[in-house]
Amino acid sequence: MTNIILCGGNGTRLWPISRTLMPKQFVKLFDDKSLFQLTVERNNVVCDSMLVVSNAEQYFLALDQLEEMGCESNKYILEPVGRNTAPAIALACMSLPAEKIVFVTPSDHLIKDHDPYIKVLLRGKELAKQDHLVTFGITPAYAETGFGYIEANGEDVKAFHEKPDLETAAKYVRAGNYYWNSGMFCFKAGVFLDELKKYSSEIYNMSKIAFDNANNGDILRIKHNDMAAIPEDSIDYAVMEKSKKVKVISSDIGWSDLGSFDALYEELPQDTNGNTINQNHVSIGSKNNLVLSDDRQIVTIDIDNLIIVDAGDAVLISQRGSSQKVKNIVQKLKEQNSQLHNIHITAYRPWGTYTVLEDKPGYKIKRIVVKPGKQLSLQKHHHRNEHWIVISGIATITIGEDTRQLMQNESTFIKMGEIHRLSNKTQIPLVLIEAQVGDYTGEDDIVRIEDDFKRK
Repeated sequence: MTNIILCGGNGTRLWPISRTLMPKQFVKLFDDKSLFQLTVERNNVVCDSMLVVSNAEQYFLALDQLEEMGCESNKYILEPVGRNTAPAIALACMSLPAEKIVFVTPSDHLIKDHDPYIKVLLRGKELAKQDHLVTFGITPAYAETGFGYIEANGEDVKAFHEKPDLETAAKYVRAGNYYWNSGMFCFKAGVFLDELKKYSSEIYNMSKIAFDNANNGDILRIKHNDMAAIPEDSIDYAVMEKSKKVKVISSDIGWSDLGSFDALYEELPQDTNGNTINQNHVSIGSKNNLVLSDDRQIVTIDIDNLIIVDAGDAVLISQRGSSQKVKNIVQKLKEQNSQLHNIHITAYRPWGTYTVLEDKPGYKIKRIVVKPGKQLSLQKHHHRNEHWIVISGIATITIGEDTRQLMQNESTFIKMGEIHRLSNKTQIPLVLIEAQVGDYTGEDDIVRIEDDFKRK
């Protein structure tokens, strides 16, 4: 069985810890592990292979975190633009034998009850062998208005229902045969594709064109125009709500989609006053607060039921119970052309990381870490000069036709418009300080001439 892990989504309801270039599935929230890593761990028990579907930026995050775990994916499918779950799953299934059973999972859900989880997954595999499309319905713990519901008669699906109002959700819970829609599925690759072709033929046909035009290999890169031509739709709308082959398995597995800070509060360890445990939090007379801070000290006095999140470049303060509105803040930031929704102070790149230490009109200062054996693109800038100072390691620098090494405490200067490259040819990380000076220091002032990671 192959685990298809869907890594799309920006996790906007967990801003500011989740950003477009570092979404919640890759943030290490639980014992220094990310939700993506926890997904891999629990599914490796029953799956013999893995296929990760993500965009190009998230591919490198997945690759790094798999390397940390000492494992790797068999295949990657890289989407240049998201088109929802139906096309993503279709492209994945097209890369596999028709009889291959797949287990499709989001990468950003938390599941705490391991043994019941394995039990329902094995039951799903049995039904998939019988050519059913299997979905996993979560036993509802309360009347939730933020999830879709599945109405069932045993393992038969009677109907899918949209997100209800509170009164309707309460009625569903009382009925006892309604389940939250988990977004997890199990079926044969060929059976799903046949049903997709039958009920959503345009998605199938355009996905097939995109797949056929992509390069072959362990990393399948879909062309932008081909991906953009695929109609956008979820697997629920495209197939599951229409197919006559659907089964649902009741799943009481300690599941949470961590779709808000209120949901996250329930899953994090708390002290005797109901405050989440954080070494940077000092509390006097404060109760039932979610406090997240990696660096700065947070001090609270006589406050209750708040969400306080310090991400270095942004601080979120909200009443508990109101955190679903965070996504509205993200939309406001986009409208203001802010980059706060997009990127953290520390940005992850395929070659390493950079941390913005200061960003003011006319200059920007970064701390850059280049992983062993990696190099940045051969590039130039139209609007800035750059100064590099090596803090530790050995830098191999190319400026124009000249290539040389910089040792610790040595520095160099790159003029605006000059072609240059930074490389780490050693076996230890390279750390340097970069000072950018110019009338514009945005990340889009990069003209890539060559790139090991095929970025434009």
